[in-house]
Order: sequence, then structure tokens, then C-alpha cells
Amino acid sequence: MIVIGVGVHKQSVAAVAVDEAGRMLEEKTVSVGREELLEWASALSVERLWAVEDCRRLTRWLERQLLAAGEELVRVPPTLMAPERRSGKGRGKSDAIDALAVARAALREPQLSRPRADEEPFRELKLLVDHRDGIVDERRRVHQRLRWYLHQLDPTFAVPLRMLARKSHLERVSRWLARQQQELQVTLARELVTRCRALDREIAELDRELERRTAAIAPALLELPGCGAITAAKLLAEIGPIGRFNNDAQLARHSGVAPLEASSGRIQRHRLDRGGNRQLNAALYRVAITQARMHAPARAYLERKRAEGKSRREAIRCLKRLLIRIVFNTLRASPALT
Repeated sequence: MIVIGVGVHKQSVAAVAVDEAGRMLEEKTVSVGREELLEWASALSVERLWAVEDCRRLTRWLERQLLAAGEELVRVPPTLMAPERRSGKGRGKSDAIDALAVARAALREPQLSRPRADEEPFRELKLLVDHRDGIVDERRRVHQRLRWYLHQLDPTFAVPLRMLARKSHLERVSRWLARQQQELQVTLARELVTRCRALDREIAELDRELERRTAAIAPALLELPGCGAITAAKLLAEIGPIGRFNNDAQLARHSGVAPLEASSGRIQRHRLDRGGNRQLNAALYRVAITQARMHAPARAYLERKRAEGKSRREAIRCLKRLLIRIVFNTLRASPALT
């Protein structure tokens, strides 16, 4: 059997075939959208595994093409490619070197994820979550520009921080601008207010859609204290089908909440994991911080960990590890996901 590592770019696709020992056999570069790779691979071996760099904004078309042809493929996270590039004899950076690193990483890691038939709802949910994040960022930039305009017009007219997202404060700004002399800067500021209102409506619509989809996929996740609809949607979008993980320990490692051993000699200790899916880790952190403020069992858990000698950061990490186990069991028990 051979493994074909693939690196996909906007205009081209580089593929390198290796044997079971990781020795390079052949390489091929084609334009995006062409089907030459299948013909080339068919001439190499009947038994083959495609290893595709996990960058789904670029590789979705290739995955569909390979699956339609009945090919087997795995997704290789980019973080697994760096050790292969460093250990290889070839120096430098090129598409072929990257494709070779993808193939060798697939040989080294037998438990890589594969495309699943039940991942489409999660992909759509991630598209919506990312789209909402982009609109929220755009609204923040509009707020910043509006604040500068207001300060230049009248430095004494104050708007509390982060309050432009509230309808009452935006209406107050709109009324104040309507009373000013309608010079160019005032006109531009009023256009920004109109833009803020439009973005607020769009974000509210996306929030309702995300809540609807989350309730349809995993309604029990919304019952987790401190986990609102947006955070639950983020968790589902980043985790994907829960069947990808055999147990909560794998999910904890994936999310970066499992501790890393940092012992030396007689000193036995663990440290925080800076790796893993940072978006998923951030969503768990929001749930943990919210529970630390308002959920009595979580506050008691944190106090118990502090009494054991852990710092607040280490105690929060322990709470996130407990939360990922709860999330795993919740999703496993969800009827819509079984």
C-alpha cells in the first residue's frame, strides 16, 4: 500500500506518494479542480490512502472528488507536519516538501480523522458561527470609528465603554447627532449609526438561527449552567461529530484542557497545555468563568482545588477538564447524535 500526501493551495495541488517505510516514490503537481491526480495515482498502486492537509476551506472540493471516486482519505492537522519537515533530509520550504510531510505524518499517526457522513450539520453550524464572529468584528470597528467622530465633534459627549451595542445608547447618540449642525462629519456619524443598527439586526437573526440549530442537534447542551446558545453552538462547531472521539480523554487532549506532565526528579507536577483547539478551549473557558461566578457547585469545586494548593489558573483548568467530560457525556447521550 502507498500513502499519497496532498498539499492544496489556491491555484495548485501538490501530491507525493510514499511507500510504507516513508520513502518517496513519485510526486505530481496539477492545477486546482483537475482530475489528473486520480489517473496518476491509479497507475502507482491499487491499494492507496490519501492524506490531505486539514485545511477545509481549500480542500473541500478535493475531498468530494476523492470520496465520489471511492478513495480512502484521512485529514492531517498542520501541526503534525512540522516534526516531519524538521526530521527530513530536504531543507527549505516547497509544496512538494509539505506534501511529503503530510504523507509521512499519516504513516506515523494511525488514528487520524476521516470524513464522516454525519458532519454536514456541524460544518454548517461552524460556517454560521464564523460568519457571526466576522459581523461582530465589523460592528466593533464601526463602533470605534463612531466614537472617534463623536469625540471630534464634542469631547464632552461621553458614551460608556461597550455601550454602543445597546439600543438605548445608540438611540441617545442618534438624537444628539440630529440636533447638531449637519456638517459632513455629522452626516458620516449618522451613517455609522445606521450601519450599527443594521449589524445589530443581522447579529440578532444569526443568534436566533444558531439557537434553533443548537436546540435541534443537542438540546441538553443548552441546559449546562453558563453555556448559552452562542457558546453551545461554538462547542458543537469545533467538536464536530462526537463519534470522532472514543472517550472524554481524547476530547480533552483535542481541546487543550488535559494537563501535561512537567515532572523532574523528585518534583511531580503538571502544567497547562498551550496546544489543542484554542477556539474550543476559549469556549470552555467562558463556561468555566461564568460558572465560577454564579454556579454554586462549580464555586465549591474551585474552592476545594484551591485548598489542595492549586493556583486559580490551575483550578480553572481542572474545572475545564471536568466540563469537557460533562460535554462529552451530554453529546454521547443526545438522541439526535446517536
